[in-house]
Amino acid sequence: MSHKKSILITGASTGIGKVTALHLDSLGFKVFAGVRKEEDGEKLRKKASDKLESMILDVTDEQLIATAVERISSERDYPFFGLVNNAGIGISGVIEATTVSEFRRLMEVNLIGLHAMTFASIPWLRKNHGRIVNIGSSSSYIAAPGGSAYAASKFAVRAYTDSLRTEVAPFGMEVSLVAPGAIESDIWAKNAAYKKKLRKTVSAELLDIYRPFVRYGDKILEDVKPLPTMKVAKAVENALVAKKPKAIYLIGPDAKKAFYFSGFPKRALTKMFLKHILKKE
Repeated sequence: MSHKKSILITGASTGIGKVTALHLDSLGFKVFAGVRKEEDGEKLRKKASDKLESMILDVTDEQLIATAVERISSERDYPFFGLVNNAGIGISGVIEATTVSEFRRLMEVNLIGLHAMTFASIPWLRKNHGRIVNIGSSSSYIAAPGGSAYAASKFAVRAYTDSLRTEVAPFGMEVSLVAPGAIESDIWAKNAAYKKKLRKTVSAELLDIYRPFVRYGDKILEDVKPLPTMKVAKAVENALVAKKPKAIYLIGPDAKKAFYFSGFPKRALTKMFLKHILKKE
């Protein structure tokens, strides 16, 4: 497959988005990297070829999305072929401590924003028999306690991807879900900061009630062994260039484990979680 094509990737300021943007650029694609701040774009361009273009892109802003798609679709030498929906935020906490506004903000970015990008891009991708790659998570398969809001968004992304794959198949398009487990990213520091802030806002009573869940969440963060981000970038590459890309790319042992356990009876999963959460220290 010729790489003389344009790829738009959202959330390219850091982590998976940044590494993937640079990797696709190194392969010869014309990469349009969506970032939130101009300084992030400058840092990215310094590490990339002259072809890479950064653009200010907020997936909750339909005008910015329209401007981005208009720019990419005007590229004559590199037709708009691929959309990588990577932008997302992660928050964690039990349902009773997750405010409606925080839940809404997460869904606005992780799901509605993904749809807004896809909705604006499909007419061009359809003409070019293009591809869409949605970045999911191991949480697309297992909704762990304390991560319900994030898991809800990623379950929804998986469902969205499954429907979309069938809808656009008659046009020669391919749609893949890349579902990583723990990956090297600043999301861990952001998650820890969010937890710290959350614990200052909830009542002492609520903290005490859910103390075992707090300990469980902290232990997960302490024990996590993230994989190199390049493993996700390589999966995205395969989803864009393979003659027959996979419908789902499970990245890392924890993602494969989540996929396996997702087939277990729900009551068995509940007992399994509680065995770990409520065990005596």
